Amino acid sequence: MISLESLNRALQHWLQSTLGDPWAYLVMCVLVGLAAITLFAVLGLALVYMERKVAALMQIRMGPNRVGPKGIFQTSADTLKLVMKEGLTPDGADKFLFNFAPFLVMIAAMLVLAPIAFARNFQIWDLNIGVLYVAAVSSIAVIGILMAGWSSNNKYSLLGAMRSAAQIVSYELSAGLAILSIVVLAGSLRISDIIASQADGWWIIKGHVPALIAFVIFLIAVTAETNRAPFDLAEAESELTAGFHTEYSGMKFALFFLAEYINIFIGCAIGATLFFGGWMPFHIGHWEAFNRVMDYIPSSLWFLGKTLFLIFLIMWFRWTFPRLRVDQLLNLEWKYLLPISMINLLFITLMAILGWHL
Repeated sequence: MISLESLNRALQHWLQSTLGDPWAYLVMCVLVGLAAITLFAVLGLALVYMERKVAALMQIRMGPNRVGPKGIFQTSADTLKLVMKEGLTPDGADKFLFNFAPFLVMIAAMLVLAPIAFARNFQIWDLNIGVLYVAAVSSIAVIGILMAGWSSNNKYSLLGAMRSAAQIVSYELSAGLAILSIVVLAGSLRISDIIASQADGWWIIKGHVPALIAFVIFLIAVTAETNRAPFDLAEAESELTAGFHTEYSGMKFALFFLAEYINIFIGCAIGATLFFGGWMPFHIGHWEAFNRVMDYIPSSLWFLGKTLFLIFLIMWFRWTFPRLRVDQLLNLEWKYLLPISMINLLFITLMAILGWHL
């Protein structure tokens, strides 16, 4: 069966036999970079289209249906429009920081992509502190958002950036504790080890109620960290025009827009990896026939299906719940989610010590 794993091995073998190890490594690095850029472009188009169709489903309407069959080329037309628009820099803005901010946000998103396992043995970098790396690098995006808000010389942009920074820094605590819960159960920070620990069952199932609580907290925190409704106070159109990217246009605006959807994908990919086994198929005990059928499905489809399911949940949130106030948003984190996360982590640690998750 053709799979990402077999294609990866065939390409590596062909490059090594043709170019030798040093040049093969260099060519592979270039190909990985091009693949990441292509993946970002495709994901941006696909997730924007998915967002519009999910919104239409929630609101009992058609959604995009003019440009191409079922409106599938609508996002491509919108991208072409943004590419053709002029990128303006406001008077009084810090030009270097203003132009660098969207690239910093995108660079942070591309770096977080490295340890994610898209399929069996299909991973850019399987470092031994993969989860810690994701948590550390993903926080760099906050600097880009603050940079964009301050350098725009616009009070609405600055206010949106400050809201976003307070929101992301606050909810990173709950997200980190939820991630740490699975690290305690798996006994490793390496992404591949965490996936391997779920060969006999996903942590969302064999972790019992504490793992389910950690997953719910993680999903709420990811929604908040990506500035998605009902936590979209950083971009509240009715209050701040467009928040921290009010002054951006053309491709610089498109980079912020793309980074939001890429961060949603990365957050959901991490959630699928930690709680739902990543590319690991669904197995039930000693049901050998059932498990063999599950193994027949390519690992990349398992990963993509789980990730898209979590993305659908986050989009469902947006079109269901009204926007919170700033005080409600911070109260939810500091008075409820953070204490619950800390107590839940204690229960999970006790469960791991006593072996109740086995």
